[in-house]
Order: sequence, then structure tokens, then C-alpha cells
Amino acid sequence: MKTLGVNATVETGGWPENVVGPSAVAFDDRSWKPHELSIEEINRIQQDFAAAAARAHKAGFDVVEIHGAHGYLVHEFLSPISNQRTDQYGGSFDNRIRFVIETVCKIREVWPQEKPLFVRLSVTDWVVPSEDVPTGGWTEEESIELAKRLVNEGVDLVDCSTSGSSPKQSIPLSPGYQVRFATSIRNEVPGMLTGAVGLITDAVQANDILEQEKADLVFLGRALLREPNFVLDGALKLGVFPQYPHQYERGRNKTKLTFV
Repeated sequence: MKTLGVNATVETGGWPENVVGPSAVAFDDRSWKPHELSIEEINRIQQDFAAAAARAHKAGFDVVEIHGAHGYLVHEFLSPISNQRTDQYGGSFDNRIRFVIETVCKIREVWPQEKPLFVRLSVTDWVVPSEDVPTGGWTEEESIELAKRLVNEGVDLVDCSTSGSSPKQSIPLSPGYQVRFATSIRNEVPGMLTGAVGLITDAVQANDILEQEKADLVFLGRALLREPNFVLDGALKLGVFPQYPHQYERGRNKTKLTFV
């Protein structure tokens, strides 16, 4: 595997015969076509989610997040682009959300009520409606309705990302381009917290999102990979005195708040 976007064959350690999904629909011409899950296999995977949450609790983790975005399995069930089933897990909105609702319920059976449970969603597929997919796939309106169901099942926060279900997606990239979805769900779903994510690259920008009540949390990924000291440097920009790790304290820039 030396070429980005090329699937691993059996010879290179891949497992093309063990790719699964709600329907036998490949992401694109370069992707393996998944095996359509049976009801028994769906039940087993849901139990695996719950078992993973139980292990996380036993290991002492404080938060669990279900990744239901970016074309992963939960998102595949939600989007009519990838979910073309005709049974109780496909077709209507209620059927397409059944997998994630049941999975959340099974996790809440083993994950303590006092510990937060997050769900990451692709709030929209960013696909232009067509004859094949009249709605353009999974939509913001459906995400809001799903969030209303999730809050009643014990989900504390929706982590609001987008896209990942189709190579036809057209994403309007710009700083903080996904924040509005966190705001929308936060405003439309009483009791549900939201997290904003996506091209949030500056501490002032992140703080403004929180101060303006556009979201309850800000999630950072690549910004932290690029700059491991993002939080410490951001604190200086915002005029906050952060607690440095003891062994780093002598490297702190001298200010009126420093004592070494």
C-alpha cells in the first residue's frame, strides 16, 4: 500500500471479503463492494458496540462517542445513498435511524447514566439532489429530528461534522464552515448539547464560537497535530494564565503572571 486511495488486496493484508454495510453499495469504483448485513449480523455488531463501551468504562474512560459520521457504518445506515434496504433498517426515516437508536440504547445499558455519551454525525451529505437521490442523501433536517430522538435515549451531545457518504459531495470549505450545524441543532433540540468541528484553527475563533453560544464545545483535530502547544499558545492570545506541565514551566514566556 503505497498509493493513497487504493484498497488493500488480500496479498497486501487487506480483507475485501470482510467489508460490510447496510447494502451492497460501494462508495466508488475504487472501493470494495460491501456485503449486505443480515439481521443477525446487525444484532451482533450492536452488541459489539455495547461491549466496547463496557470495556471503556472498566478502563476508566469518562466519555464515549459513537462515530456516526464520515461514511462509517452508522452513517451508512442513515443515508439513503448507502442504505438501500427494504426491511426494517431501510427506506423510511424511522427505519434508517433504527440502527443508531438501538445501538445507543444497548450502550446506555452498560454505560453509566452519569457519564456523558456523545454521537458524531455528518449533519449533511453535501450532495446535490438528483433523480437517484431526490433529497441529496442525509440532510440537516433529518439530523435535527434524529437529535430529538437521541436526547430522549440518553445522548448528551451531538458532535456536528458533515459529508463522507458519496464521492459526489460538494463541500463549501471555509473557516468554521460546519459551525452553523452545531448552532442549528443546539437551537432546535432542547436539552441537547452540541460540539463544533471543522477548520477551527485559531484560539480566538474557537473562543468566539463558545462566547457567542454557537456550540457548547469545540473539537480540534488537525490543528493540534500541526501545533501540539495550541492550547498553551491560545491561552496567551486570550490573556489566560494556563497551567503548564511542571517540567515545561521554565520555558514559559516571562509575563507579570509568571514567577520563575
